[in-house]
Amino acid sequence: MDTSPAVDSAPTVRAAILGTGNIARFHAEALSALPDQVEVVAVADVNEEARTTFANHLAVPRSYGDLATLLDEVSPDLVHVCTPPGLHRDQVLACLQAGSSALVEKPPTLSTAELEELAAAEGTRGPWVATVFQHRFGSGALRAREMLASGALGRPLVAVCHTTWFREQSYFDVPWRGRWDTEGGGPTMGHGIHQMDLLLALLGDWVRVSATARRQARAIDTEDVSLAHVDFANGAVASIVNSLLSPREESYLRIDCERATLELTHLYGYGDDNWRITPAPGHEEDVWAAWRSGPQGVNSGHSAQVAHVLRCLRANEAPPVTSTEALRTMRLVAGVYASAFLERPISPADLGADSPFHTRMNGDGPRW
Repeated sequence: MDTSPAVDSAPTVRAAILGTGNIARFHAEALSALPDQVEVVAVADVNEEARTTFANHLAVPRSYGDLATLLDEVSPDLVHVCTPPGLHRDQVLACLQAGSSALVEKPPTLSTAELEELAAAEGTRGPWVATVFQHRFGSGALRAREMLASGALGRPLVAVCHTTWFREQSYFDVPWRGRWDTEGGGPTMGHGIHQMDLLLALLGDWVRVSATARRQARAIDTEDVSLAHVDFANGAVASIVNSLLSPREESYLRIDCERATLELTHLYGYGDDNWRITPAPGHEEDVWAAWRSGPQGVNSGHSAQVAHVLRCLRANEAPPVTSTEALRTMRLVAGVYASAFLERPISPADLGADSPFHTRMNGDGPRW
């Protein structure tokens, strides 16, 4: 069920795209599919050739070499921030201060401190900052969330959340990759964060994490693998693995509840066919009825989330994923690192302003 506000008569959103690399293509495709709701009015990139090619392909009227000029001359309603992570804090803050909402790629910032700063710069009626966590918006996730919230699955008990991907050493030849100061972390921060965010969207608040992080095989500053045990406020426990060392790549989420097991197996995005539900004995009829009656037919991806963002902005409401929701996920990422490097369990209360992991995901310095 789509709970987005009805905005048929609302004004069109004027959007700009900052950064014209590969990920910007997904944003452009999502925006192009909704011409009745949004107009792309400008793009910006420090690379003149890249931004010109991108603007010409989209038939965008204005192209800029810097964000400040774009914000001053165009004043967009929404800026899609598709730049490397180390640039996000300053760029999103500039958007908010200029009165433009921002939809920022993951990770939204390099630390929870930076994200809290952005949240403080939001207005009560906008502008807002939203983070791209598109796995929340496929119909399978919406259906799972409804069933968990309604009690149709019973209590969630045990979960598995694996992002086991593979990246050669050459992947890290890009100067900002594999560095704490420009990427914020390794697969825990930049890759598994999507699946971890979906886990949190389904299971809610976490209360304790115990973790290990290693630099097993890649010549980088950050970890290339992490493993964590997470306790949730609702009593569920989860095992999380984030790896860039796994030749057979897979993204896998499993939640065992009292009445059924939910599973999602995919790589970079999913459709309804990637989900599986297995009712417990005696609960087959009710579980299948609830599963079949839920939302259908929407794949995860930028298009699904962008559609929600636009509808909310046109209704003058905070777009998903809000800074509050993104902060819960970022604090879990920080908790994984803090636990791994301090070699003890971590709670959200341990990650306040007095913690070195509040301002840097690797705390007060390199840990290897």
